[in-house]
Amino acid sequence: MTVVADRIARLRALMAEKGIDAYVVPTADFHQSEYVGEHFKARKFITGFSGSYGTAVIGKDDAGLWTDGRYFFQAEHEMEGNGVRLMKMFVGDTPSVTEWLASYVPKGGKVGFDGRVLSMGEGQEYEEALTKKGIQIDYSEDLIDQIWEDRPPLSDKPAFFLEEKYSGESASSKLKRVRKVMEEQGATVHIIASLDDVCWLLNVRGDDIDFFPLLLSYAIVKTDSVDLYVDETKLNDQILAEFAKVDVVLHPYNDIYEDIKNLSENDVAMIDPMKMNYALYKNIPCKTVECANPTILMKAMKNPVELENIKEAHIKDGVAITKFMYWIKTRYDKEVITELSAADKLTSLRAEQEGYIRDSFEPLCAFADHAAMMHYSPSKETDVQLKEGNLFLNDTGGGYYEGSTDITRTFVLGSINEELKKYFTAVVRAMMNLARAKFLYGCYGYNLDVLAREPIWELDLDFQCGTGHGVGYLANVHEPPTGFRWYIVPSKNEHHQLEEGMVITDEPGIYEDGKFGIRTENEFIVRKGTANKYGQFMYFETITFAPIDLDGIDPQYLSKAEKDWLNDYHKQVYEKIAPHLTDEEREWLKTYTREI
Repeated sequence: MTVVADRIARLRALMAEKGIDAYVVPTADFHQSEYVGEHFKARKFITGFSGSYGTAVIGKDDAGLWTDGRYFFQAEHEMEGNGVRLMKMFVGDTPSVTEWLASYVPKGGKVGFDGRVLSMGEGQEYEEALTKKGIQIDYSEDLIDQIWEDRPPLSDKPAFFLEEKYSGESASSKLKRVRKVMEEQGATVHIIASLDDVCWLLNVRGDDIDFFPLLLSYAIVKTDSVDLYVDETKLNDQILAEFAKVDVVLHPYNDIYEDIKNLSENDVAMIDPMKMNYALYKNIPCKTVECANPTILMKAMKNPVELENIKEAHIKDGVAITKFMYWIKTRYDKEVITELSAADKLTSLRAEQEGYIRDSFEPLCAFADHAAMMHYSPSKETDVQLKEGNLFLNDTGGGYYEGSTDITRTFVLGSINEELKKYFTAVVRAMMNLARAKFLYGCYGYNLDVLAREPIWELDLDFQCGTGHGVGYLANVHEPPTGFRWYIVPSKNEHHQLEEGMVITDEPGIYEDGKFGIRTENEFIVRKGTANKYGQFMYFETITFAPIDLDGIDPQYLSKAEKDWLNDYHKQVYEKIAPHLTDEEREWLKTYTREI
């Protein structure tokens, strides 16, 4: 029996004691964060699957892990022998978690979960689907906590204030905008449970989640003050002074669950069903009005100061990536370089840049067949050496005071066959096609996604994930409410129309299980173009600058327009990055930004 299988057996014994037929374990903390701190990695603990997205359900005699196409290969590998079946979301007739529970649990049975780690919307969905079938819901207990003896504690790392030269707007101004929306919605209080929204609103950041500089906290915005639930020991004097300016009242982190019950029955609470946990929602005693947190769209539409900062962050990041590419391409066959040592090298190169804080997500450095797993991250157990004749995919990002970055480059090591070059070129064409788009205001990501997929669909291939996502400013690297995907997934919250100032990734790819993975990723800013009788035209301003490996490009597959775009892009890369390199690196860069 594996370690994970033993944990499942102990959980089932506990479930039997409490009369629970199925127990749900999502990938979440108390704030519906996409990535979570070590304390909250319960789903990994009970399944062995380490990916960032998925929901586990442990039944009396069956268990499943629901995740999307990014993680199919990885999940099957990591869960082998653990007794957990992979449930491939959005594929064929795979039932949803709710549908599976409704069919698996008998009438009069019970479904359990920790209501603090399930979203309000998910909890309501379970209520509607299960109670009408006579199935009970128990959201009161964290059963994983009762079997996890050495569970890591909650983070106690210090927070820091993000000055206005970086944020571009004061907390006072942001609160004024939020309170205007509250007034429009007829709300007297606004309960915010999502970390990135609280941190953006109050211009504070923390270190409570690996790679994501966020602070474990809840906020209740009132008409003249803000109740902030946080571990006060994390706050320095500067933060306390700034909080005093906007009447922030501090409370212990976990007190919100009881304090929320004290809201007046005359209050009206504005809440976001996708950004609030089920247990907190069930404790609200007053009338509620449901809408998206106004901060979601506000923070997605970056202000001019943020945009200039972000562009500067990308120059710094481009320098690090270019130095990294030079190091890999010139040293892989002269010394032992592995996936892990390469990831460490890139982090060290980013750390040389002024204003660097930490990587913006776990480095995804994947050689050869490992790159077929879209979100593979190397470990001591899986680490391999880079060798000639294959591809090395790097999906990484840096967190700087000037903003966060997300970039993917696939490097050719030595020579590769013509088929791989054909695929490599198709992926670059796909990225360029979307980057070159001009469109009318009012378009959504799903209107434009076909531009990126067309060169790949032409090969009768596809990639089972979105093409791009919003990027937060020193916050979540995957930021709603806009992205690129040809179909709508409501839970992803990525289908808002494209707005000026949004920063979005463009990252198509081709992945063949057991063989290879190719991805090229840039970021761009949504900009306004010409306005005329046909409406407001929009375009994308590319802000990522690092070489695209020309060793993988076969020019016969590129149109003149595509060659022109790539040549112009590489000219900009050289102009922006070369001044920051050594003479030797600069000469090398000339070769990898040459015209084709």
